[in-house]
Amino acid sequence: MTLVAGVWCVAPVAGGAQSPDADVLDQILDQYVRDGFVYYAALREERRAIDRHVASLAERPTAFEAWSDARRLAYWLNGYNVLVLRTVIHHYPIRSGFADFPEDSVMQIPGMFSRREHLIAGRRLTLQAIEDELIAPFGDPRAHLALGRGAVGSPRLRSAAFSDDRLEAQLQAVVSDVATTPRHVTFDRAGDELVVSAVFGWRVDQFAARSADDGGSGRSPIESAIVALIAPALFPSEREFLARNTFRLRYRDFDWRLNDLTGGVPVPRSISAPGHHAGGGRVAAFPPSSAGVPAGSFGESARAEAKAD
Repeated sequence: MTLVAGVWCVAPVAGGAQSPDADVLDQILDQYVRDGFVYYAALREERRAIDRHVASLAERPTAFEAWSDARRLAYWLNGYNVLVLRTVIHHYPIRSGFADFPEDSVMQIPGMFSRREHLIAGRRLTLQAIEDELIAPFGDPRAHLALGRGAVGSPRLRSAAFSDDRLEAQLQAVVSDVATTPRHVTFDRAGDELVVSAVFGWRVDQFAARSADDGGSGRSPIESAIVALIAPALFPSEREFLARNTFRLRYRDFDWRLNDLTGGVPVPRSISAPGHHAGGGRVAAFPPSSAGVPAGSFGESARAEAKAD
């Protein structure tokens, strides 16, 4: 991974080829995922392919340590996403048991992220461990936007597997999709607010680390980083809104409803749904949650999982 003009880029691999396992995942995603939503009922009924694929992940790949950064990152992103799908269909239809989350939410599955272990690459790992210990160290915050968490509030789950020879373009496409999707980035001109997904708030340190702002804008590192990340994909009028530099940054509460396409796409929630203001610069500090991050955070979710068990 290289740093070019203050932006992390995954170096393309010459002559890279997608592995047979990735080809299988490609077929699964192409068949059952549409615009980030999943036909979970059909995937559960026809689960042999995904079960075989997950089983194939149990052993550590040959010469794994010698793989390029791009290939290993693609492996962990694909592994995380397919394990979420497999866990959901194993419990589908999800039964409500915890009032703090929607009745069909993945958060109704005990230990979904923080305690349920999966055998992958020769290790027993939770989804949280995969993200914290194996994806985060690559230092590319875009990777956290590439994770399908089985929720409406997640950035869009792609209908294709990540591949080392296409990873840079794929991660850039993820960012562009986030920047242009109202449930992830919204410009509230009447309230002079930039409203963004809570996912940014879950990984403040990693996103802020890519800020090239020397402090002259009066913005906090996380604000500067978000603006720099999304600006290339925006309309000119939206970039002008940001350039005025008067907006407040607000995190949207995360929508934990299941991203289930069975029976139709869930009704979008209002863009004006309450959230929290991000502190720093001229921006008012948001009311801290007990985890110190936006509501709906993984910090809060982990405690919720413990209560739900």
